[in-house]
Amino acid sequence: MQLCDLSDRLDLSDQFKGTTYKNNIIIIMALTNEKLVIVGAAGMIGSNMVQSALMLNLTTNICLYDVFSPEGVAEEMRQSGFCDANITATTDVAEAFKDAKYIISSGGAPRKAGMTREDLLAGNCKIAQELGENIKKYCPDVKHVVIIFNPADLTGLVTLLYSGLKPGQVTTLAGLDSTRLQSALAKKFGVMQNQVTGAHTFGGHGEQMAVFGSAVKIAGKPLTEIIGTPEFPAEEWEQMKVDVTKGGAKIIELRGRSSFQSPSLLSVQMIASVMGGEPFRYPAGTYVSNGKYDHIMMAMDTTLDKNGCSYKVPQGTPEENAKLDASYEHLCKMRDELVTLNIVPAISEWSKINPNL
Repeated sequence: MQLCDLSDRLDLSDQFKGTTYKNNIIIIMALTNEKLVIVGAAGMIGSNMVQSALMLNLTTNICLYDVFSPEGVAEEMRQSGFCDANITATTDVAEAFKDAKYIISSGGAPRKAGMTREDLLAGNCKIAQELGENIKKYCPDVKHVVIIFNPADLTGLVTLLYSGLKPGQVTTLAGLDSTRLQSALAKKFGVMQNQVTGAHTFGGHGEQMAVFGSAVKIAGKPLTEIIGTPEFPAEEWEQMKVDVTKGGAKIIELRGRSSFQSPSLLSVQMIASVMGGEPFRYPAGTYVSNGKYDHIMMAMDTTLDKNGCSYKVPQGTPEENAKLDASYEHLCKMRDELVTLNIVPAISEWSKINPNL
C-alpha cells in the first residue's frame, strides 16, 4: 500500500485504479500480497527489476535472490522508503523459492560487445535447466515465471521443460523488440510513442526476428501508405528493420554494457499483468506447438493477463509471414543444438520430464 497526498491534485485521482480515498489521501493498494522472487537481483537488470516492482506496487512480499549476495540491493530499497513491503534477500535458493507464486529471472550471463544472443546458448541454458529443476523442487505451485536472460527463447523453453509447469505459465521477454520498433518510428516521424500503434515483432528474440509493419499506424495513418514516399523511402524502412533487430547491440555500443533498464521495466509489467494488473501491451515469448510451429518458444500475438498467456499466430503480408517462418527455423536449429549438447533430450522424451508438453 502506498499513500499519496492529493490535497492539491484531486483532479488526478481518477487515474489511479484499485484505490480508496480518505481525507484527500489516495491509498494505492498492491496488486497482491503473494511472494515475488527476483532471480539475479544483485545484477543491474535484477536490481532495476526490484525497484520497478516496488515503484509499481506489485506486491507487499518481494524476495531478492542471487548467487552473489543481494543484501546491498535490499538495503538500498529499504532506504528508498518502500516501507510497506517486506523485502528479503538471500543466496539460498530453497529459502528464496519457498512459497513463491511469481518469479522473474535475469540470472544468466549478459551479452558483451561483439556477442550475439546465440553466443550465450550453452552456458545460459544450463542455468535455465537448474532454474527449472529448482522451481519443480521448491515451488511447484508457482503461478507464473518470466524469463529474460538470453537467448531468451531457448532459456525459457528449457526452464519450462524442467519446471513441469504448463505452457501458459512461462513467458519470455520479447516486447523489447516491439518497443524498439515503436520508438524508432516515433523518432522518425516526430510523434509520441503512443501515436505509433501496431508496431510488433514476432518469432525469435534475436537478429532473426520478424519485423511486422503492415498493421502499423502513425498518428492514425497506415505506415504502408507512407513507405515508398519521399517522406519514408523503402530503403530507409528496410534499414530501420535491420537496426531494430540489432537494437541490443546498439545499446552496448552507446552505453558500454547490455540493456538493463528497458528489459527490467517490461518484464515487471509482464508479471504485473498476470497478477491482475493491466494486460501486457506487447508480444511475449510463449510455448508454441500447433502443427505449423512446434515445440518451440517464440513471440506470438499474445494475451498476457491474470489467466496466464494465450496466443494467436500473427498474420501479416506474405513477406512478413515468410520472415516468421525463417525465424522459427532458426530457433529450431538452436533447440536441436541443445539436444546435441545433452542439455535437453530428444523432443519425443519431453513429456516424460514435463507431462504438460
